[in-house]
Amino acid sequence: MERTRRRQEQENGSEQKQEQKRGESQQCPECESTKLAKSADGTELTCEECGLVLEQENIDRGPEWRAFNHQERQNKSRVGAPTTNTMHDKGLTTTIDWKDKDAYGQSLSSEKRTQMNRLRKWQNRIRTKDAGERNLQFALSESDRMASGLGVPRSVREVASVIYRRALKEDLIRGRSIEGVATATLYAACRKEGIPRSLEEVAGVSRVERKEIGRTYRYISQELGLEMKPVDPTKYVPRFCSELDLPEEVQAKANEIIETSAEQGMLSGKSPTGYAAAAIYAASLLCNEKKTQREVAEVAQVTEVTIRNRYQEQIEAMGLTG
Repeated sequence: MERTRRRQEQENGSEQKQEQKRGESQQCPECESTKLAKSADGTELTCEECGLVLEQENIDRGPEWRAFNHQERQNKSRVGAPTTNTMHDKGLTTTIDWKDKDAYGQSLSSEKRTQMNRLRKWQNRIRTKDAGERNLQFALSESDRMASGLGVPRSVREVASVIYRRALKEDLIRGRSIEGVATATLYAACRKEGIPRSLEEVAGVSRVERKEIGRTYRYISQELGLEMKPVDPTKYVPRFCSELDLPEEVQAKANEIIETSAEQGMLSGKSPTGYAAAAIYAASLLCNEKKTQREVAEVAQVTEVTIRNRYQEQIEAMGLTG
């Protein structure tokens, strides 16, 4: 077997060398140039000097079947769903359908139904055969539930699951609740992907207190070396303005207030949600679209005292009088 394999490798190598020599010695019949190039799909050989097409090979490398809508394409496709980190087994294991019907859509007999129930039970046991996989299955299901509650895209869920897998591999979950670590990884994924979700909003969909989420997040980000940039308050402005039903003019003015005050170094150490809320409140006053401090505070989930303090700092930075 080893001798046969070596002989095949030698034959393939000699064929590649011959093809390379043939390409180097080949010339353009029009301008006699040796600068020949193949197209990106490898179907055409053209001369770089005069543009003459020397060889043309139209090969359809797609499937041999045709489909005219999504349903036909799904039925004829020979591949399954792509792998995903949001499932503990990455979607590679088989799943037994809960419908007690055969391939023709006919109901199964009582004996077959009993057999299928036993197979489903053993299938679930096999998929989570050890404690680590059970931990991962529960954590990823919790992360998916919270991500749906926050309305974040699928990319955030993928990043959160990757961070959780790293934490599990580094044994950072020992002594901490699974829900707490799952929530902290989801919050870290939101920050990593630039999706503005405050710690209060994440705690609102979690079964863990805000204090524990913040403590776990700091520990995981430090141990895993997650480089997190400070949250930009301007990313909260569009969502808060939309919930307050404020026009584009207020949104633009709030961004201007944040940028002007941030240039003076006033943003350091301040809560981004509170800073954005105060800028929106100030912009609504300047644009005659007045909203009360209580209304803005409820949307941003901050206190009215925070808005008043940040508001005074911002109007002084803008050179206005309150």
